[in-house]
Amino acid sequence: MLAKYWKKICILILIIACIFNIMLKLIKKVSLNTELIDSARYTYEKSKQN
Repeated sequence: MLAKYWKKICILILIIACIFNIMLKLIKKVSLNTELIDSARYTYEKSKQN
């Protein structure tokens, strides 16, 4: 039975993995504004130390 349906099973697993990956990226997405502010703070702190 598995030999007959292996392609469909593999495609289904691949689709589920892709959806899971996309959902994780959407959930953990950091906004561009937050990223720019954090980068500016880091740069400011480094220049302040030197």
